[in-house]
Amino acid sequence: MPTSSPRQQLLLVDDEEDALLELAELLEGEGFCCHTATSVKLALQQLTRHPDVALVITDLRMPEESGISLIRRLREHTARQHLPVIVTSGHADMDDVSDLLRLQVLDLFRKPIYHNRLLETLDNLFPKPRMQLVQ
Repeated sequence: MPTSSPRQQLLLVDDEEDALLELAELLEGEGFCCHTATSVKLALQQLTRHPDVALVITDLRMPEESGISLIRRLREHTARQHLPVIVTSGHADMDDVSDLLRLQVLDLFRKPIYHNRLLETLDNLFPKPRMQLVQ
């Protein structure tokens, strides 16, 4: 019987719950374990609770604190300063892009997210585990 181990843990951050749940459903269907947060504060709590998170996908514009604020906090935290981050936004401007480049984000996706491109990026980062036959 073929078995496969789950892929990496991801943290998804977006104040729009519908978009968050849709993205989590898509990525869990691809074998990822997704944790979700609707604010920077909740995202930091999730990272404390789940230290094995391998990638953060965050919205740029959120009411209380921005995705840039979250990334700055990650970059200041020794254990997480190299954690890869993908940013999603429907409203990024050139100042945002230059901030994101300085903060070494992996990619910026415009909303609505083109799912195939996101999955391609994730497959390159975290190749799908090969199926193993259990005897």
